[in-house]
Amino acid sequence: MTPVSGKIQIHYDEMAEVYDKRYNENRGKFYYSHITRHIMDGFVRGGRLLDLGCGTGLFVGRYLEHGGNATGLDISRGMIEKASARCPKSSFIIGTAEVLPFQDCSFDAVSSILSFSYFKRPEATLSEIYRVLAPGGSVAVCTLGRNIFTRGLPALYQITEAMNIRKACHGAFGERYYSVEEMETLLADAGFIDISVRRCSFAHYDLADPIFGLAQKIEPFVEENLPYLAYNLCAKGKKPADES
Repeated sequence: MTPVSGKIQIHYDEMAEVYDKRYNENRGKFYYSHITRHIMDGFVRGGRLLDLGCGTGLFVGRYLEHGGNATGLDISRGMIEKASARCPKSSFIIGTAEVLPFQDCSFDAVSSILSFSYFKRPEATLSEIYRVLAPGGSVAVCTLGRNIFTRGLPALYQITEAMNIRKACHGAFGERYYSVEEMETLLADAGFIDISVRRCSFAHYDLADPIFGLAQKIEPFVEENLPYLAYNLCAKGKKPADES
């Protein structure tokens, strides 16, 4: 485990409870629900899901509402414990996304929500995703997008860390902010087809009231007409159905 990976693991072990409340209550829940709707669109209902960076199992729980089964993988034991309590019939494994402990063609869908930016070897991760997907299976990734708002966040996180200000999902972890073109290239190079990448989410949970309420109202307009202002990227692709 690299020093950065160990740092991420320790952070989320300690912040699992805070993380769970952040994305399952109030405006954090609205934000998380919004981005996961983008992820869920196009997924096979009732299939076999692998959720990478599964956190406390929030998305696994949503997927299970449509039937099927799901497996979660996360680097943090604290997150896995919360996820196992939330979805006791699902399997949750501690591990990293660069080397997946699953057989070829094991899943119909693979998701990664707000964790892909931490992966230091995205090419290896997507190669592994491709391997474990069944022919015709889908991948959907929601990750941090690079725009005018996010450009200065790494420096801000370094400052807050130096000041010992601790918040869920905030830390100097060397995360990567992707452009649409970068995600398209990564997916294509991994062998995926039917690739689509779009910017999503303008009403970010960190916005103060009443700005958050205004952002909620104009979010659909921003995503449709001013997508470069959105915070995240939603990237999707499929493994060819004739892949053997």
